[in-house]
Amino acid sequence: MRQLNSWQNAIFLTGATLMVVGAGASLPGWTVAPYLYAIGAVGFTSMQMLQRYEGPSLTIRRLRRIMLLSDILFLLSAVLMFASQGNVFHIDHLTYLQYVYNKWVVTLLIAAILQLYTTHRISHELEKEVKKL
Repeated sequence: MRQLNSWQNAIFLTGATLMVVGAGASLPGWTVAPYLYAIGAVGFTSMQMLQRYEGPSLTIRRLRRIMLLSDILFLLSAVLMFASQGNVFHIDHLTYLQYVYNKWVVTLLIAAILQLYTTHRISHELEKEVKKL
């Protein structure tokens, strides 16, 4: 896997921290929470997309695609956080409550589970690849 330089690593870690703070700040209902989360999600996902794998392992390539799906879900969670602050789609109130309001939690949970799984499996597969050499 291509490693990040020190600036990219700092952006990656700052983005992850802002995502956690933004998601946690939404619990008491702070209006700044979606902004914190969105900035963090853009930083985190963009740096994670820069980490490329150029090796021959199809398993790691598959896991990277799953990780990119989780990145998209992180960004979708940011959009849904903003949408949960008000009916920005101008749809029926009942439909809004049923399909949009606080559904960012579901996409965030799915993205986090996929992220944990792929991170663990990629590190395991990379260790196996190094042992083969």
